[in-house]
Amino acid sequence: MAAATGAAAAPAGDHKGKSKRSSGTSPPNSMLYAFLVFVVTLSLQQMNKKTLASSELYTILGGFISSLLFLLALTMIGNLQELLGSRTGWGAVLAAELIACVAAGAVHRVCITTCFIFSLLFVYEVNKVSLTAQQQAAVTGPDTKKKVH
Repeated sequence: MAAATGAAAAPAGDHKGKSKRSSGTSPPNSMLYAFLVFVVTLSLQQMNKKTLASSELYTILGGFISSLLFLLALTMIGNLQELLGSRTGWGAVLAAELIACVAAGAVHRVCITTCFIFSLLFVYEVNKVSLTAQQQAAVTGPDTKKKVH
């Protein structure tokens, strides 16, 4: 009963020995989360591919879902490249686009076109956010706080 009430658990703010990251989730965790959501989304898309191919509106929806797969694949590839120490570039975008278009083609061939169009919009927005984050990092300069070990 004590374990169920949280008496044995550590306080929520207790981070003994851990440095706090202000930039969000670490690359390995982000890659894992993106992979899990990718697998679930792809599975649901394939389970409902007859419905997604049944009308024009659903075909556009299938392309949009595939473009979400593109975004998740891009996140996975970018985090993998960051872990390996290489620079993320347009190769990651092309690889993620290929993965998403193959998934879209498994639903309907028109889904490939709509996936490509939605993915271009996502690349534009991701690039815009990335440039903004890089400019803010350049203005604030390097982190001067001491790390707690």
